[in-house]
Amino acid sequence: MTEKITIRTIEVRKDNWSDTRVVEEDSAGTLAENELLFRVDRLALTANNISYAAAGDSLGYWGFFPADEGWGRIPAMGWGEVIASAHPDIPVGERVWGWFPFSTHLKVRAGKVSASTFTDVSPHRAEYAPVYAQFDRSSANPIYEVAREDQDSLLRGLFMTSWLVEDFLEVNDFFDADACLITSASSKTSIALGYSVQKRGKLAGIGITSHGNVAFCESLGCYDKIVTYEDVARLDAAQAAVMVDMAGSAKVISDLHHHFADNMKHSCRIGATHYDDTGPVKGLPGARPEFFFAPSHVKSRSEELGARELMTRMGTAYVGFRQFADSWLKVERNYGPEAVTRTYQAVLAGKADPASGQIISMWPE
Repeated sequence: MTEKITIRTIEVRKDNWSDTRVVEEDSAGTLAENELLFRVDRLALTANNISYAAAGDSLGYWGFFPADEGWGRIPAMGWGEVIASAHPDIPVGERVWGWFPFSTHLKVRAGKVSASTFTDVSPHRAEYAPVYAQFDRSSANPIYEVAREDQDSLLRGLFMTSWLVEDFLEVNDFFDADACLITSASSKTSIALGYSVQKRGKLAGIGITSHGNVAFCESLGCYDKIVTYEDVARLDAAQAAVMVDMAGSAKVISDLHHHFADNMKHSCRIGATHYDDTGPVKGLPGARPEFFFAPSHVKSRSEELGARELMTRMGTAYVGFRQFADSWLKVERNYGPEAVTRTYQAVLAGKADPASGQIISMWPE
């Protein structure tokens, strides 16, 4: 690499996620030992990304890609290509799946290289779970299909989270519950969980959503019942339930806890699709709400099953979910900083069509 490049990145204010800016940085024309430069190709933009902003401080998401004081770079899952390499085992042209900022380029320091993965071992990544700094090499992925790259960007990471949540429930004997309450039922992470719960067949999957998304959620066929947020009091509170909360709404969490009371056997928090209603949820009846941290469960299950077996189980389940998604997911692509910003604002405002999968690229079409 001999010439300088200009890197363009979208940032958001940490205290006001609707306030965005595009920053430009010049990158030096040379790479240090083991450094790589990615061309960030296409990324998924879903309600999950809003959850990353919501947990930016508590779970460290803001630290993945450092920015100026007060500003943050929201991480997104998708595809990048190595356009310059100073690592002997990673060639130019290598295509990988992993975490990237909303950017044109990303420079990393590669380490822990294997046939299937490598990791960004830059000092600022050291304090975070390794899974967040890992890149999967497409050449070694047995289920990689070029035609499914956008679908994988949209679904693969969130399916892993949902599959792990359902596996966590199974490991804990479903906390002796009969039903799984899934908020923000139209979100793709919730759909993946509803699908996983249905496949296991041990719990009734109850999706909770807004009036406008009822028909869509019912059309999916992966929930046993759909109710609106206003109608949760009509649910059978005599049945033992676990809740997996994707909405992050303090009111929704409170309403469900007070309705089920001691029959709320486990309360798991993941997302923040209702980011404007987040707040403290202390002192509620039933199980104390707690965040699910996927890397911790990956670690414990890898120790029990072996990492290969865990990945095989997850991968097999994901192939089935991809086929299920073929029946409802519509991919929409958005190119260039202005289009990416508009798409981000629509997702932030909850205006995106739940059946649509938004793919973004900072590059022109």
